Amino acid sequence: MEKTACEVQAKETAPPMQLSMKGTALHIAFKCDSVEIATVVQMADIGTRDCEFHKGLIGQIACLGSQSTSVDSDNSNFVLSVVRSIKPRDELEALLATQMGAIHAATMMPARRLNHVENIPQQDAAERALNKLARAFTTQMDALKRYRTGGQQKVTVEHVTVNAGGQAIVGAVTSNSE
Repeated sequence: MEKTACEVQAKETAPPMQLSMKGTALHIAFKCDSVEIATVVQMADIGTRDCEFHKGLIGQIACLGSQSTSVDSDNSNFVLSVVRSIKPRDELEALLATQMGAIHAATMMPARRLNHVENIPQQDAAERALNKLARAFTTQMDALKRYRTGGQQKVTVEHVTVNAGGQAIVGAVTSNSE
């Protein structure tokens, strides 16, 4: 029985990427039987219906796992899973989610270095890089929250005390002074 795109997107998780170098070119494949189904599911995962956006973003994520002639599919698949976990609602959220995954992966490098420093200059350099990257990630989290809420803040008052002789109004208050 043939599945519709909506049924696949609702039930499936995107297959992992398999990266390899073919000469000097990075080749992207997927661990699946159908490239079409993998593409449809990944497009849902990254919040797009635009094939060119999908192709470009997947290429950028794949490049995060390649360096010169070596490839690390696990690193690229990790970033893709970060994007998937954020559940982007549109292309801008997908871009931010990709940056967040890349910044987190980069943050772990100076964190690891900081645990293995041999002198004060190494410690200072690792600490500075770790601090900058951690702050960048926090800023990205704030940006995502602001984008999703339209910049609106919601304040909830959970406790109000009215002393003897005082009055309280519960509900919306409008002024009709004309």
